[in-house]
Amino acid sequence: MCLSIPSKVVDIDAENVATVDTMGIRRHVSLDLMGNEVKVGDYVLIHVGFAMSKIDEEDALESLKVYREIVERMEEDEKRALIERDDACPNRGSV
Repeated sequence: MCLSIPSKVVDIDAENVATVDTMGIRRHVSLDLMGNEVKVGDYVLIHVGFAMSKIDEEDALESLKVYREIVERMEEDEKRALIERDDACPNRGSV
């Protein structure tokens, strides 16, 4: 199962690649599927290295609040297992 955590666009380069912040982690994602509708400061949902849709800031912040509560309640070994599983995901794309 894939969860798409809202990510804030912090930069967009000339090749239509955005730098996004996902709960403190920065990564690069393609905006090729979004046209010109994404701007710095917008929140997007990402799948396999592509921004798939924009999400309203209020909804994004509420979702992030819930995700933070979940993470705070997890044990360290649970967090580590999730990271390792994500790193091994065959659908994980990179830009």
